[in-house]
Amino acid sequence: MRKMLAAFVSRVLTGVTQKPARRVLVASCNYSKDATFEIRNCDLYRLEGGPPVTAVLTREDGLKYHRMMLAVRRLELKADQLYKQKFIRGFCHLCDGQEACCVGLEAGINPSDHVITSYRAHGICYTRGLTARSILAELTGRRGGCAKGKGGSMHMYAKNFYGGNGIVGAQGPLGAGVALACKYKGNSEICLTLYGDGAANQGQIAEAFNMAALWKLPCVFICENNRYAMGTAVERAAASTDYYKRGNFIPGLRVDGMDVLCVREATKFAADYCRSGKGPILMELQTYRYHGHSMSDPGISYRTREEIQDVRSKSDPIKLLKDKMINSKLACVEELKEIEVEVRKEIDDAAQFATTDPEPPLEELGHHIYSDNPSFEVRGANPWIKFKSLS
Repeated sequence: MRKMLAAFVSRVLTGVTQKPARRVLVASCNYSKDATFEIRNCDLYRLEGGPPVTAVLTREDGLKYHRMMLAVRRLELKADQLYKQKFIRGFCHLCDGQEACCVGLEAGINPSDHVITSYRAHGICYTRGLTARSILAELTGRRGGCAKGKGGSMHMYAKNFYGGNGIVGAQGPLGAGVALACKYKGNSEICLTLYGDGAANQGQIAEAFNMAALWKLPCVFICENNRYAMGTAVERAAASTDYYKRGNFIPGLRVDGMDVLCVREATKFAADYCRSGKGPILMELQTYRYHGHSMSDPGISYRTREEIQDVRSKSDPIKLLKDKMINSKLACVEELKEIEVEVRKEIDDAAQFATTDPEPPLEELGHHIYSDNPSFEVRGANPWIKFKSLS
C-alpha cells in the first residue's frame, strides 16, 4: 500500500498524470491568434462586387469550426451504423462530405436568423444548436429526440430552424414565407432557404423566386449542389447547371462549398445584401456527399469509388481546415487529435442514449402539434379516442 501511495505521489510531483501532461503540451505550443487565408473567388451573376477573396480565421473560431465539422461527420457515420443495425428505420439521408456548408452557413449569420432545409438535415440541426443526443434519439424514434421521436430523420426542428422537409423543393415557398414574416415584423432578420440540385428543377422553387423578388423578401436561396441529386449527374438532369443563375432576375453567386471559410464569407455577403432591403439573393454551394442519396442507395452505380476517393483526398472540408490551422500555427496535430477523441466520445455517448431511451407512449401522439396550448381536442384515427394538444 505504501509503495502504491509513493508511486502515485511521485507521478503527481513529476507531472505524469494525464491532465497536467495535456496542459504542458498545450502551453509548449506557440500558437498564432489568427491568420489570413486566400479563398476561392466566387462566380457572380447580376452583382457588381462579391465576397472578399481573403478571410481571417482566429484560433478560437478555427477550433470551433473543426470540432463542429468533426461532430457532424461522426454523427453521420454513427447514423449509418445505427441504420444498418436497424435501430433507425424509414428514410435516412446523410450529409458527410458537406460539413463545410452547414458550419460555414451558421458562421455567417446570427442565431436570431432563420433556416429551413430539405430532408438532408442532420448537419444543419447540429449547427443550429441541437445536441448529438437529441438528433440521434430522433433518428431512433425516442422520447429524448428533438421532435420527441415523432419526426425521424426528415422532420427535425430547433429554435429558428423549420426542418427537415420530406417533399422535394417544398421548403422553397416555406422559406419565402418565413422571410415574409421577417419583413412584416421589421426585425432585420433573414431566412436561409436550402435545397439540392435536384430540387432546383422543381417548379415551386421558381415560384418562390418570383414572390421573393416581387416583394423584396430577405431570403437567401441556397442550392447545395452535390452533383448527383437522387442519383443522376447534374449534366444529365439540367439544361443549365449554373444554378446560381437560375433566379434569372435574382442576383447570384457560386461558392466553393468544400471550404468553410469561403462559405462563411459568402454567407456574410449574402446576409448583408438581404438585410439592406435589396431583396433575395441566390447562392450555389458546390459540394459533394460521400454517402449515396439515401441508405437504400449504395452511391456507386452512377459514380466510381475512385471519384469519391479523389474528392476525399483533395477537397475534404475537414482536412482542408485542419491543414490550414496546422500550417499557420493556429493549432498543433496533438491538440486536434485530442478534439477528435472528445468528439468520438460525445457521439458514442449520444448513440448509447439513442438506443436505450424509451419510445414515446401512444397517449402523447397529439402533443406538440401547436406551439401553445389550444383548448380543443385533436381527433385521432379512432373517433372514441381524443388527444389533447400540449406544448
